[in-house]
Amino acid sequence: MPHSITQFQPTPNPNALKCILDRPLPDPPRSFRSAADAASDPLAASLFAIPGVTNLLLSGQWLTVNKQADSDWTPIKKAVQRALANID
Repeated sequence: MPHSITQFQPTPNPNALKCILDRPLPDPPRSFRSAADAASDPLAASLFAIPGVTNLLLSGQWLTVNKQADSDWTPIKKAVQRALANID
């Protein structure tokens, strides 16, 4: 069953967004600072394929996406939702 986002929450960092999920991600919690670091994690790799994404934190029932300062959140949010819908 795919995951979905129930809520987007802003963070003190305007280039980071917390995504609350409908159910927990598989353990363990993990952090990625580059696409190369995420290559072995299917979800993280699909999130890094989104233009503008710079790093990720995946933990339990949420994930945090960081973006480049000049990237717009609207297409990133839509792409994150699509990536989660394609991961079991």
